[in-house]
Amino acid sequence: MGNVKDLASMIPGVGKAIKDVDIPDDAFKTTEAIILSMTPYEREHPEAINGSRRKRIADGSGTSLPDVNKLLKQFEGTRKLMKGAVTGTLMQQMKNFRPR
Repeated sequence: MGNVKDLASMIPGVGKAIKDVDIPDDAFKTTEAIILSMTPYEREHPEAINGSRRKRIADGSGTSLPDVNKLLKQFEGTRKLMKGAVTGTLMQQMKNFRPR
């Protein structure tokens, strides 16, 4: 697919923002290893990943438990952001935002 910077530059508005940023080619290796260590059910239902499953995923991916927790937390945050963008609540919140 090419390197990450070239791929991200195809997204409208991102190309100029990451012009001077250097993204290493192996930036997503740990993320990929964690996801590949999940079962298909866990990929479809991340809310089913309890403590023992997290430990198994960490052991299977060669990463630490905090790495798995971090990825799952980032995923949940992104999911909420996308859901807010689809329902329009994100735009409503941004309209009401007043910087201090």
